[in-house]
Amino acid sequence: MGTAHSCCSHTTPPATRKTRLHGTINANNVEEHNAADHEVSVSNLPHISEREADGGDMDPSVHPSAQTLFMERSQQFVENGITRKKSHQQISELKKSTSDLRVLKKSSSCSTIYLDDSTVTQPNLKNTVKCVALAIYYHIKNRTSDRSLEIFDEKLHPLTKDPVCDNYDKQNPEHRQIYKFVRTMFNAAQLTAECAIITLIYLERLLTYVELDVSAANWKRIVLGAILLASKVMDDQAIWNIDYCQILKDLTIEDMNELERQFLEMLQFNINVPSSVYAKYYFDLRTLAEANDLSFPSEPLSKERAQKLEAMSLVMQDKITQEMLTNGLKKWSSLDNMNNPGGHRKSVAILS
Repeated sequence: MGTAHSCCSHTTPPATRKTRLHGTINANNVEEHNAADHEVSVSNLPHISEREADGGDMDPSVHPSAQTLFMERSQQFVENGITRKKSHQQISELKKSTSDLRVLKKSSSCSTIYLDDSTVTQPNLKNTVKCVALAIYYHIKNRTSDRSLEIFDEKLHPLTKDPVCDNYDKQNPEHRQIYKFVRTMFNAAQLTAECAIITLIYLERLLTYVELDVSAANWKRIVLGAILLASKVMDDQAIWNIDYCQILKDLTIEDMNELERQFLEMLQFNINVPSSVYAKYYFDLRTLAEANDLSFPSEPLSKERAQKLEAMSLVMQDKITQEMLTNGLKKWSSLDNMNNPGGHRKSVAILS
């Protein structure tokens, strides 16, 4: 019995010199192959701006055709607001037709042009901040759950030394309260309207990438993190976290650094915003403003603004002319547009 062998045992032939040499060669080949794969994988790494999360087609902060989240949350109210506005216009037109009194309406003419002080490239700061605050308000009001994270909880990471009330996570903030918070941050840090739109884009990107909802318990720190990141991306001047600690005096620099670090990690370091996505958010904010009677006021075109627009158009015209000359295209000019080297253009003589 002591000499019985197990059925699982097998004899292995001794390794000869040829086998050992062959094994060494194979090991070297494997190492070289792994090194080559490593070099190929490193060279094929995508740039950080090219990285997209799974389901990028459904991400409104990346894909220009995807509907923005705040428009989904406020869609019913926007439709009701636009319908109500059309009804008011129809009633006013009916009253105007049955009455001798004519209601004055601002209309552009040859002598007067009415424009609002907001464009997609230079939005109005006050109105844009109001619209962004309204979008955040609808995120909070029409949320479907109360998913949150520790870094954004205001009770665990308070912004002030004042004690947070016990039902802080039950009282939804009003639009005016959100606007006051965002306006204070933008005025103190001297941020632009473009930064407000980028803030909203980063906020919705965070909600898309992470299982999170903007609620009464975390909206301030989520908005603060989005503003902190957007200001560093958009502003040409160097903005430090200590600058925000001077605005919110009770915040520590360690808390701001940790908030920024975790916010970036949740965004997967994707801070790229395509121009088409930026334009989509701008026009959706204008639609939201129109439905909530936050219309951008129209003002007569002043001489100063007309000169500014003319100067901008002249710069563009010079740029186009330079490109045409560079490409070898000739730009034809009429006789009236030709400049006389002497300084003054002489009157055109008519020969009969």
